[in-house]
Amino acid sequence: MLLKYFYDEKLAQASYLVGCQETGEAIIVDPSRNIEPYIETAREHGVRIVGVTETHIHADFLSGSQELASRLGATLYFSDEGGPDWKYEYATGYDHFYLRNGDVFAIGNIQFEVMHTPGHTPEHISLLVTDGGASIKGPIGIFTGDFVFVGDVGRPDLLEKSVGVRGSSEKMASMMYRSLKQFKKLPDYLQVWPGHGAGSACGKALGAVPSSTIGYEKRTNWALQYENEDRFIEALLAGQPEAPPYFSMMKRLNKEGAQQIQGMAVPLRMEASVDIVQEWVQQGMVVDTRPASDFAAKHIRSVLNIPYNKSFVTWAGWLLNYDQPSYLLATNTDVADIVKDLQSIGLDGIVATMDPCVMELLGESDTRGMKYEEVTWDQVEGAIQTEGIYVLDVRSKAEWEDGHIPQAKHVMLGHLQEQAHTIGHGKPILVYCKTGGRSAIAASILQVHGYKDVQSLVGGYEEWRKQEKLRTTRDV
Repeated sequence: MLLKYFYDEKLAQASYLVGCQETGEAIIVDPSRNIEPYIETAREHGVRIVGVTETHIHADFLSGSQELASRLGATLYFSDEGGPDWKYEYATGYDHFYLRNGDVFAIGNIQFEVMHTPGHTPEHISLLVTDGGASIKGPIGIFTGDFVFVGDVGRPDLLEKSVGVRGSSEKMASMMYRSLKQFKKLPDYLQVWPGHGAGSACGKALGAVPSSTIGYEKRTNWALQYENEDRFIEALLAGQPEAPPYFSMMKRLNKEGAQQIQGMAVPLRMEASVDIVQEWVQQGMVVDTRPASDFAAKHIRSVLNIPYNKSFVTWAGWLLNYDQPSYLLATNTDVADIVKDLQSIGLDGIVATMDPCVMELLGESDTRGMKYEEVTWDQVEGAIQTEGIYVLDVRSKAEWEDGHIPQAKHVMLGHLQEQAHTIGHGKPILVYCKTGGRSAIAASILQVHGYKDVQSLVGGYEEWRKQEKLRTTRDV
C-alpha cells in the first residue's frame, strides 16, 4: 500500500493519495482543486488515479474531485447519507458510486469501509482502510475528514452560521456525540488521518501534528473525555471561531459543481498606470498584495491591502466578492501562485494584474496616493487616555473576550467592511489586532470607506500587554 500526504498550509487542509502498488491503481481522498501534485506523485510512483472520494461536502475549500473525474476519468465515491439535501448533484455526470454506512469498496487490493459519522455535517463519512496485501488482516487506519482531528473534533455550527439552517447547531452537536461513541469503540492501534490541521476554521483547537491514533485521541482529545451529552454539547458549541462568509459559496459549488480550471481565461498583465488602477476601482475590487509596511508608506486610493502571506487566502475569502471582478497589484513572480491560491476557494474572477511598481508613478502631491501611520504604544498612549483617538480591536470575538485594551471598541476584521459605516468620523482611528497583521488589512478597509486619519498599532495587543506589565512592575 502506498500512502502519500498533501498539505495546503494556507488552508490548513490535508488530502491523501492511497495506492495499490500490486495493481498500480490509486485513489485521492478529499482532494484540493489543484490536482497537479496528485498527478505528478502518481506518475512518480507508477500508479494511475482511478478513483476519488470525499468525507463530506466541504465548506472551506473547493474540491478537486470534479477536476479528477473530468480530466482523468476517475470514479467518484461519495456519501449517500444525510438525506436528499446533501447529495452531490454534479456526480451524475461522471462514473460514480454513492456510499452508505457499512458499504465496502476497493481500489486494487485496498479496501475502504464506510462509517457514517455525522456531526460536522449530516452526510459526513469516515473511511476505514484495510491493506489486502498485508499479512495482518483488518484495518490499519481511518480517514476522518472533519470528524476527528488531532486534539479536536469538527465544529457542528457551520450549517447554521454559514448555510442558514436555523437551530441545527445543537442537533449536529448531538450527532457528533453519538458518532464519537462509535469512534471510541475502534481499536486503539488504528491510525487517524484527519482532513485539517492547526489554523483551520473547521474546529477550534486543532493540533499541528499531521496524524494520530485512536488510542492517543482517546487519552488526549478534549472532546472524547465527556460521558454526559448535554455537557459535551455545551462545550463543543462554546468558543467556535467566526465562520467566513465564503463557506456558504464553497458548500454550493462543491455540491452543484464548479467551472473547470482548464480552459479558464488567464488574467491580463497590464503596464503600470495609476489611471488604469483607478478605473479598476470603479469596476470591482483592487487588491494590493505587498507587505503591510510598504502599503502603509504609499498606496493608491480605494485599494485594499491583503499581504500575500500564509493568511492571504483566508482573508481574501472573507473580503472579496464572488459576484464582482477583482484585480491584483502583485509582482510577476507571485501572480501565478496568487491566482492559484484564489482558485482554491473558487475566486476565479481575477480579470487583470499589474506590478506594484505603479506606486513609483505617484508624485508627492498626487491626490490619488495615500498612506497611514504605523505607530507604537508610546506614541498614542496619551491620546488614548484623553479619549482623543478611537481605538478599534479587529481580533476575533474569543480573543476580545479573553482581554482587550479598555478604551477599545470591537469589530472582527471579517465584518469590518459591512460595519465600517458605524465607526464615527470625529477622531483619528487606531486599529489593533494581536501582533499587527490583521490591523494592517483593517486600516486599508477603513481608508477604502473614506476614513483618512487611520493608524495601525505596531505589535498590537501583545505589545500593549507587555507595556502594561512593565508599568505594573514599575508601580510596585
